[in-house]
Amino acid sequence: MASDAHAHPYNLLERFPGAEEERRSLGVACAASAWNGEQFAYHRELARSARKAGAAPMALCFALHPQLPAAVSAGDIPEIPAGAEDGPAWAPLLDLLETLAEEGALNAVGETGFDLYDARFRATEAVQDELFALHLETALRYALPLVIHVRRAMHKIFAHTGSLKKLPAVVFHSWSGTAGEGAALLRRGVNAYFSFGASIVKNHKEAIRSCAALPLDHLLLETDAPYQPLRGREFSRWADLSVILKGAAQIRHEAGVSGSEPAELEAETDHNFNGVFFPQAI
Repeated sequence: MASDAHAHPYNLLERFPGAEEERRSLGVACAASAWNGEQFAYHRELARSARKAGAAPMALCFALHPQLPAAVSAGDIPEIPAGAEDGPAWAPLLDLLETLAEEGALNAVGETGFDLYDARFRATEAVQDELFALHLETALRYALPLVIHVRRAMHKIFAHTGSLKKLPAVVFHSWSGTAGEGAALLRRGVNAYFSFGASIVKNHKEAIRSCAALPLDHLLLETDAPYQPLRGREFSRWADLSVILKGAAQIRHEAGVSGSEPAELEAETDHNFNGVFFPQAI
C-alpha cells in the first residue's frame, strides 16, 4: 500500500473508530497533521505504539492551519475566543511548535500556508501572512520540511521561493496549482513535492494534468482523511489510497510517462515519502 502524505488521524477517529487498525492492517505509512496539543499528543502516541509494534510509521507534523483564523473569527474554535484571531491567542500554539521542534519531535512543520478561496478566508489574509512567516522561520531554523496548504494564493508561494529553496523539502498537500507552476517551483530550486488525492479520481482536470506532467521523483499520494472523500462517501480513510494509487497510475499511463504501473508508482511514492519524512531511513 502506498504511503499517505497527508492525513488527520485525530479527526478521523470520531468518524471511524477502527481507523488505526485499518492503517496497520494495510501497512499505510502516513504523515499526521495537528494544530493543537491534544491532537499532537494523540498522534504521538499512535506513532510510539506503531514503532513498538513494528507497524507502518506515522510522521508527526504540527502547525496552525491557514483556515484557523477564519474559524476562530466565526466562533468555531471553543478554545480560542472569537475576536482573538489576530492577537496573542496564537502564542501558546506557536510556543508549542517551538518546543516540539526543539525537542526533535517533528518530522515536518505543517500544514501551514495560504487560503484565499473565498471572502471569509480573504478577510484573514494578514493573519495568514504573519503565521506563515513564523512557520517558515521555524522550519528554516530547525531544517525541517514544510507542508503547505494553498488555495488561490500561488502568488504568495512564489514570493517566498528564496526561503523555500533553503528547506530540505516542501510538500504541497492536495496540490492545487498548475503543472507549469509546479515545474517553475522546481526550476527555482525549491525541493517541492506535489501530493495528489481524491481530486484526481473525481475528474478535476487541472489536478489530472499536473499528476500526468510533474516528475515521478516529486510525486506523493494522500487521503487527507477524513476530509477528501471519494465520490459517494462521507469521509476519506486509509483504504481509499489504493483507489488513488490506481487512478494516478492510469493517468500517467495515458500520458505515456513513468509511474504508469501501480506497483512502480507505489514504490516511487513510498521512496519520496520516506525521503521527505524519514530521511534517516533512506
